[in-house]
Amino acid sequence: MKEDVRQRMIEFLPRLRRFAFSLTSDWDQSEDLVQDTYVRALSKIDQWQVGTSLESWLFRIAQNLWKDGLKAKKVRGSTTDIGTVQDLIGTDGRTNMESRLTLNAVTKMIEQLPADQRVLIALVCIDGLSYKEAADVLETPIGTVMSRLCRARQSLYSMINEQSPVSESTKLENRRG
Repeated sequence: MKEDVRQRMIEFLPRLRRFAFSLTSDWDQSEDLVQDTYVRALSKIDQWQVGTSLESWLFRIAQNLWKDGLKAKKVRGSTTDIGTVQDLIGTDGRTNMESRLTLNAVTKMIEQLPADQRVLIALVCIDGLSYKEAADVLETPIGTVMSRLCRARQSLYSMINEQSPVSESTKLENRRG
């Protein structure tokens, strides 16, 4: 394998980590997904065609591994990582906690989207790919990317509007006063 390809894979690592986290919503699972992606890519490097986008190829590998994991999770059922719960206990400050609660709420809303919409949110809104780049990664027409992303954004907007605008801290203050 050429050194150039190895270097490009190393340089791409931060973007793949962001993409993996946006899919899994869990740091440990996202790191596992990144590792599995690189293991698969390195073992199948002969299948990558020089002249095609290495990044798109890696995105597709990660996406396929993630989808396979979702299928397996349906069979096994869900689990809760105790480590993430302990991290919440140690946070300090009202603003920090409200930010975490908001982030968790939005993450859960994104998890409710269909897989094809979640992937697009991850590629376009989180990783910053253009519609064309996302279409290339997913090997789908740009119009399909645009319509799915529009539906994903509309769904998120609806879910956000269904939630109460009153934060937990405001409810607590109202009980005191």
